[in-house]
Amino acid sequence: MSATTIGALIGGAIDSMSGDDSAADGAIKGAIAANVLKVVAPIAVTYAVGWAVLRGAGVLKDRVFGEVQQ
Repeated sequence: MSATTIGALIGGAIDSMSGDDSAADGAIKGAIAANVLKVVAPIAVTYAVGWAVLRGAGVLKDRVFGEVQQ
C-alpha cells in the first residue's frame, strides 16, 4: 500500500474514534499529512546527515591539524 492510502486509513480511524458520523474528513487530512511527510522526512534526514558529516569533518580536521584559535 502507498503512504497516502495508509495515511488516509489511519486518519479515518482516528477521526472515527472521536464519535463523528463520517471518517472522510479524517481520511483526507491523513492523506495530506502522509504526502507532506513524504516530502519533509527525506529533507530532514538529508539535512541531519549533512550536518553530522560536516561536524565530524571539523572534529577530524582539528585532531589532524590541531585546533585553530579564532
